[in-house]
Amino acid sequence: MAEISKSGIIFNIQKFSLHDGPGIRTVVFFKGCPLTCKWCSNPESQSTKIQILWDKEKCTGCKTCVKTCPQNAITEQSGKILTDNKQCIGCQTCVNNCPGHALKAEGERKTVGEILDICLQDKDFYEESGGGVTLSGGEVLMHPDFAVSLLQALQEHHIHTAIETTGFAAPEIFDRVTAYADLLLFDIKHWDEEKHKQGTGVSNTLILENMRRGIADKKNILPRLPVIPGYNNTLQDAAGFVRTLHTAGATEVQLLPFHQFGERKYDMLGKEYSYTDIPALHEEDLTEFQQVFIRSGIRAFF
Repeated sequence: MAEISKSGIIFNIQKFSLHDGPGIRTVVFFKGCPLTCKWCSNPESQSTKIQILWDKEKCTGCKTCVKTCPQNAITEQSGKILTDNKQCIGCQTCVNNCPGHALKAEGERKTVGEILDICLQDKDFYEESGGGVTLSGGEVLMHPDFAVSLLQALQEHHIHTAIETTGFAAPEIFDRVTAYADLLLFDIKHWDEEKHKQGTGVSNTLILENMRRGIADKKNILPRLPVIPGYNNTLQDAAGFVRTLHTAGATEVQLLPFHQFGERKYDMLGKEYSYTDIPALHEEDLTEFQQVFIRSGIRAFF
């Protein structure tokens, strides 16, 4: 039986998603990730803590937030409102007192039962479309107890479960959580360990080993590759990914072209964005890249 009182911090629940597994899905976004990908479209997902986002378009410059923060975590620097995430305790005093509604808290604690109630609202859509619920992030594997309880609760209601994951977790945690997932959407960022460290802050050794073991254990794994300009989008990179996928026993990969959807969030968090003014990629830009996989016997699709 699932522990419906178990709780964790999430930052979004997105209904009627069509891109995070089969059919119509509800996506639950967990907060916290061990990777710090420079192109991350959800930078608010990286910290496990509740964070304060500042919207400069709504800010009146009154500095009420600076004056009322009980932890002195908020400062004004060069016209920007910045929050020290180490000092902030997520009390949201600043949010509640902002006259211009320029501050927003990202992240909230919810129980398995509360999330389950939201997911069950659309059960008819899941059944009609072959959909279900996808746990995303952040990284679900950082919250194994919470994730297992939620997955168990969903499966008790006969709802298809998927996890979007980086695969970066101890093998015993990876096996424990993914045992309750019908599908793993498994991101791979780079085939080369040093390049992986440069782009994400961690080695890819554990990630690739978990993918290999998962495939060997007959888990339903779909490797997914975010294609990032200047990082992993050369034809040589495509060949490196082909070797990596063959070694892992994978026969297909989904290509995810780079986009700029998360750029504004970096500014709202007071963080630097490494891909400012870098054009988005489109499917037609990756025709030759895709063909390297196809010619090598790997089904590559968008």
